[in-house]
Amino acid sequence: MNRPLRIALTKGRLEEKTIALFENSGIECESIHDKGRKLVFPIDNGKIEVMLVKSSDVITYVEHGTCDLGIVGKDSIMEHGKHLYEIADLGFGKCRMALAAHSKYNGEVSFFDGYSNKVIATKFEKIARDYFAQKQMDIEIVKIEGSVELAPILGLADGIVDIVETGTTLKENGLEVIETICPISARLIANIASMKLRKSDITDLIKKLKI
Repeated sequence: MNRPLRIALTKGRLEEKTIALFENSGIECESIHDKGRKLVFPIDNGKIEVMLVKSSDVITYVEHGTCDLGIVGKDSIMEHGKHLYEIADLGFGKCRMALAAHSKYNGEVSFFDGYSNKVIATKFEKIARDYFAQKQMDIEIVKIEGSVELAPILGLADGIVDIVETGTTLKENGLEVIETICPISARLIANIASMKLRKSDITDLIKKLKI
């Protein structure tokens, strides 16, 4: 008998939205509502096992085949994903990846003008490099894990590449979106081998979720 279908699920807001999606689709999720210190949660009467992990770890578990499926933001796929299938946009967790800088750059001064290399603060190094490579701009990356908005305020960077939801934090700190890099939302991803070996189970789940 095959083991249960394994799904790596991003902790936090995507977790809550995903569980709501599952339950609205008739998938029993009682064990997740009483987590305790457990790490693996059987749902759908044992047909599925869910692991709650950090977003970057969702990619790792799926790519290595430890989990058949994962639910993670598009930003994590762009930053960390290499060998996986992106099956569907789940339509929640919507925001955007953007380049932001001091508000002066939305006036007469263009962020993209000048010959000196721009310094970009971000934790999304690959996304930032790919974005500026398309613009044929040389940049220096400063990796920031915390409040990236501080970097241009303190003069450490010319701009930031980060996830933007409402833009309120940017405005309160004198920053504005210069350009949207791409829209972000929750995606269903799959291990390449699992798409062949567990195709029937995965197809059944997709039909249940109506995605």
